Amino acid sequence: MRIVSLRRYPVKAMGGEALSSVEVDARGLVGDRALAVIDADGLFAAGKRGSRWRAMEEVMAYSARTADDAVVVAGPGGEWRAGSPELDAELSVALGEPMRVRGEGPGERTFFDSRPVSVVGTATLAWCRDELGVDADPRRLRVNVVVETEEPFVEETWIGSELAVGGVRLRAVKRNERCRVIDLAQDGVAERARFLKPLGERRDACVAVYCEVVEPGEIRIGDAVAPA
Repeated sequence: MRIVSLRRYPVKAMGGEALSSVEVDARGLVGDRALAVIDADGLFAAGKRGSRWRAMEEVMAYSARTADDAVVVAGPGGEWRAGSPELDAELSVALGEPMRVRGEGPGERTFFDSRPVSVVGTATLAWCRDELGVDADPRRLRVNVVVETEEPFVEETWIGSELAVGGVRLRAVKRNERCRVIDLAQDGVAERARFLKPLGERRDACVAVYCEVVEPGEIRIGDAVAPA
């Protein structure tokens, strides 16, 4: 098994960036979900509702990438540097209330929904396309690592075990239970989909696995993935 794609999301809920390689530290892919769009009450703008976030789909019209040690956000009206008053003003208008982009504070929980690294296999994506008749573009799942696999959902058999992923060691922890976000247009995928309902009927709404970082390092497209 080998890595076939890597993706990082510098700003939570926005579109992300494709990578050929990335450093991984104890927190996860360096720079992944490092920033979030926050309202006056400290809740994140997202594509869903929850205890820490608000359903504000407008944020998903924006994408973020790293450039010269900064994060640049692109949207319908242009590009802005993350942390700038101009970006905060743009997002406040787009989302209809005062918003700002910020990073995690000292001692604050990370901006991840659950665990820091998400992994899915190509055979799992193919199963979703063939069996559910859906657009199973991995960008809908907002995963970090896509691994070339031959057996659908083989990644779920890794739960409780460690994986050697290039120069990194991960521990697969749990299945990733999906939400309505996988049905939304996002991250360069222009159309909505009817993905969540059939996935719930056939697979308990779960696809991909969450992992924790055991040993930091670097991962690259083409790196081998194997039980440690």
